Amino acid sequence: MDQMLHQLGELLLGAVPTVILLALLYVLYTTLVHKPLGRVLGQRHAKTEGAVEKSRADIAAAEARTAEYEQRLREARASLFRAQEARRQAALQVRTNATAEARTRSQAQVQAAKKEIENDKEAAKAGLQGEAATLAREIVRRVLAPAGAGR
Repeated sequence: MDQMLHQLGELLLGAVPTVILLALLYVLYTTLVHKPLGRVLGQRHAKTEGAVEKSRADIAAAEARTAEYEQRLREARASLFRAQEARRQAALQVRTNATAEARTRSQAQVQAAKKEIENDKEAAKAGLQGEAATLAREIVRRVLAPAGAGR
């Protein structure tokens, strides 16, 4: 067993330089490769994330401008519709006023025509009454006149 322990001790003693070299290699790898690589990857990630964030911010700004443009477009359309509605109302009011004025004139003409017809009727009545009286006198004169005098 001594021999086995002795061989094991020699093996361990022979492995010490390998462990030291491995530890030194690990320290050098960490110092020279891993940390700078991690730093570069972190910067690259930050730049990539920064670019992504910038693009998201640009997209959000574009969407905000689009929304503002659409809002202004809706307001312009509403203003245009209000102006059209105002013009339509004004035209409707003018047409209503013209219709009312035409109706008033036509009613005045109808009243004037009725008055003229009434005057003509009264004149015709007066003329007919005068003629009726004349005809009545003529009839009475001829009926009452002697039978031979008229011939």
